[in-house]
Amino acid sequence: MSYVRRPTVLVDIKRKNKSYDCLKTSLNLRSEKVVYIPFKNIFFSLVLFFSVVYFFFGFAQAPILRQTILAATSNEERAELEAQLADLEKQIEEYESTISKYRQQGTSLKGEIRSLETKIDKINLQIKAANISIAKLDSQIVQTSNEIQSTERSITDNRDNLGEILQNIYETESEGLLQIMLKNAQLSDFVNDVNDVILVQDGLRITLQRIIELRDGLIDQKEILALEKNDKEALKNYQAKQQLVIASTKSDKDTLLQVTQGQESKYQELLSETKKTASEIRNRIFRILGGGELTFEVAYALAKEASDATGIRAALVLAVLDQESALGKNVGGCTYQTAMHPTRDIPVFLKITAELGLDPAGVKVSCPITLHGAYGGAMGPAQFIPSTWNLYKDDIARATGNNPPSPWSNEDAFMATALYLKDSYYSNSCKEYGQIIPSDAKTLQERCAAAQYYSGSRWYTYRFIYGEPVVERARNFQKDIDILNGN
Repeated sequence: MSYVRRPTVLVDIKRKNKSYDCLKTSLNLRSEKVVYIPFKNIFFSLVLFFSVVYFFFGFAQAPILRQTILAATSNEERAELEAQLADLEKQIEEYESTISKYRQQGTSLKGEIRSLETKIDKINLQIKAANISIAKLDSQIVQTSNEIQSTERSITDNRDNLGEILQNIYETESEGLLQIMLKNAQLSDFVNDVNDVILVQDGLRITLQRIIELRDGLIDQKEILALEKNDKEALKNYQAKQQLVIASTKSDKDTLLQVTQGQESKYQELLSETKKTASEIRNRIFRILGGGELTFEVAYALAKEASDATGIRAALVLAVLDQESALGKNVGGCTYQTAMHPTRDIPVFLKITAELGLDPAGVKVSCPITLHGAYGGAMGPAQFIPSTWNLYKDDIARATGNNPPSPWSNEDAFMATALYLKDSYYSNSCKEYGQIIPSDAKTLQERCAAAQYYSGSRWYTYRFIYGEPVVERARNFQKDIDILNGN
């Protein structure tokens, strides 16, 4: 089928503002060729393009430069604090090594007195180390606060730009392709106008994506700031408690010397009198970290099952799950809507409760730290947050046979704790930490693993605040377990 070409006309319909434009030659009347350059469209496109480029890169330059200068200063200060902290750490570990040797030598009055004296010296150094860690955290808090301010400015700038783009789209959306075609005398004009519309729409998409990324980043930055402030408060509380421990240790030493009158025989008599019986240990109440009570006998049976599956000693599992390890946290009084991280944990929590047939609104989880804004949301006896539980649920199911496993089941919770401790104990960071005192690597790796259980990647701040007391409790639990096993 052949199409008949439409008649060629001499005059095109013009818009009002182009009434005096020269007519284009549509017939070959031997006129010179006129090259039409759409300066207006090109200029508009370039302005729009460079506005988008400036928007994404220009706004960030001043804050980034300012942050770079501040970061350089902060890094120098932190490096100096790190050097001081490393020196104190070396001295602390030397005292730790000495205390360990006293333990290995067996129980004697002389060894106990020396151990108490060395413990006091070690605690004094730990208090000094806490001061340096607090100064380091102060620097980090300032830097994180500056980053939050920069992100908030970027969000404001992006929202302003979004408003301009939406206004531009509103002004042009009433024009369809036919109208755009009719208002342009040349095909190139039509193509340029269409490209402008596409560029504006693409700018809208990019801007919306950028706002979403900034918002998510702001949530993370605010959580980091909250955790840093919480760490600082924990260090201050730790210092105050350690002062009390020093006073208590001195009192223990004085009392020990007074009761025994410096005689080894009387010290051994004292040890025999205070030794617990197997019956007392079995019937003692074990209060679980996330709430609930068991007899020590039942708790030990669950811990031993977890130990057999993972190789982590039962005493450490019990020490981590002991209620005293909560460090004052509110472990079960809030709902997920007010406590959990909105994107990291809530969707996973809803999936966990759905699989278990539970009403999510009726399940209590740990509360957030309202003073600093840190998220809560930890579940059940082991106090796992949903995203972490999700990482271990398949391993828990294989070990216990419970599928799906429940964060609120004692058996699953004990197994989850042991699995997490196993991963931490054999992590590179804990193995490296253990090599500070190779002869006592197991104790240091357990301290590191316990601290990671409590605070994840921030474990180093909590190695003495949390890790050391847990290992000390594990040492006491081990004595009880040895009595139960007849050792």
